[in-house]
Amino acid sequence: MDERVKVYDDKMAKALEHLETDFAAIRAGRANPHVLDKLRVDYYGTPSPIQQVGNVTVPEARIIQIAPWDKSLLKDIEKAIQASDIGINPTNDGNVIRLVFPELTEDRRKELVKEIKKKAEEAKVAVRNVRRDGNEAFKKLGKGEVSEDEAKDLEDSLQKITDKYVKDIDELVDAKTKELMTV
Repeated sequence: MDERVKVYDDKMAKALEHLETDFAAIRAGRANPHVLDKLRVDYYGTPSPIQQVGNVTVPEARIIQIAPWDKSLLKDIEKAIQASDIGINPTNDGNVIRLVFPELTEDRRKELVKEIKKKAEEAKVAVRNVRRDGNEAFKKLGKGEVSEDEAKDLEDSLQKITDKYVKDIDELVDAKTKELMTV
């Protein structure tokens, strides 16, 4: 792959990675520790991920259990979870915090599918913006540094990469939709 095209391929790959991260945080009825990835707890003055201040386990399919190494953090973890958009009330027994995920209703599943499609559309827009930037750069190259045919070839290879990433995004959406709609 041409180095000039590789730069844009890397940017598109980052958009896809960001989408995968977003999708991992969307819960599908089962307990997924990734829903806690964006949460931070104040640990000795430093905002730290929950996974770094305690042991996060999934003892059952719909329960996440957080056992902080420092028991004084229980209240802070509980507050962070309540302030987040997870939508689950934590239960604190003095030693561990448990998050019990309710079974998703049909309406909530459909809502989540809409959210997934919206995030996917944002990722496609990001990929297309990278393509646009690349095409503009290649057109400028075609007016001096390289021949117009070579610039056109660069644009064509960039379009092929764009198509691949759009297809990958669609496949991700299909997989996540299937996961959500499976009861």
